[in-house]
Amino acid sequence: MPEPEHAATGDGTVAGRGTQSVDPAGVLELLWGQSRSPKRGPKPALTLERITREAIGIADAEGLPAVSMQRVAEELGFTKMSLYRYVPGKAELIALMIDAALPPPEIDEADGWCARFRAWGLQLWNGLERHPWVLEVTTGRRPIGPNELAWLETGVAALSGVGLRGGEMLDAVVLMNGHIRSLAQQTIAAPVSRRIHSERDATDMMAMALREHGERYPAILAAMEPSAEATPDNALEFGIERILDGLETFVERRRHERAER
Repeated sequence: MPEPEHAATGDGTVAGRGTQSVDPAGVLELLWGQSRSPKRGPKPALTLERITREAIGIADAEGLPAVSMQRVAEELGFTKMSLYRYVPGKAELIALMIDAALPPPEIDEADGWCARFRAWGLQLWNGLERHPWVLEVTTGRRPIGPNELAWLETGVAALSGVGLRGGEMLDAVVLMNGHIRSLAQQTIAAPVSRRIHSERDATDMMAMALREHGERYPAILAAMEPSAEATPDNALEFGIERILDGLETFVERRRHERAER
């Protein structure tokens, strides 16, 4: 469930806060299907969906900096000016890419709330693994599309009826989202050429450093010592389970407080 702070300018660069970039109303029109094809001229030879898919493919393979209106046009066999009939610039294209790259999660409504919320978190992780560039452009305020809003809807719905208030359900979704994104930033957000593909890779790289300088970090060495009680190194699952444990404890405590009134 992303949320960007950077916007891309029409010339293909990425603008930080305070830089004039895009018209939010225009981006919302594109995202919500109110402007899906040129209104005049011959029958459209392209579609926004096809343009967006091509851009996502480039970003997945080479990273977001490789995406430009010129490059997407070349891959599709069209001119750059042809693309501008469908999408005003790279900023708008990135907004479309974000929403299309992460379709709404599929949650089994028959499962209990813990299983539903766990599945929500794991599917977000899987989506970021497939499209790590999403992390670069989803921090801060920006126009939100239907798929991204559906992520929030699904997360809140997974917690409905549990005993949390409205704001608490939203906060719980933010908490889970923060855990997933934080770990993803550490393990899969690097450029394609030097990306760490798993938590195990990160652990192996730390072990290399500890072999040379372990005497300076005795607590870490002790924690990594093999033992019968050792558990797998899995920060993703561990964090998700602790979040669920905390929510269960919170809900149970509230039930007791209500019963005692």
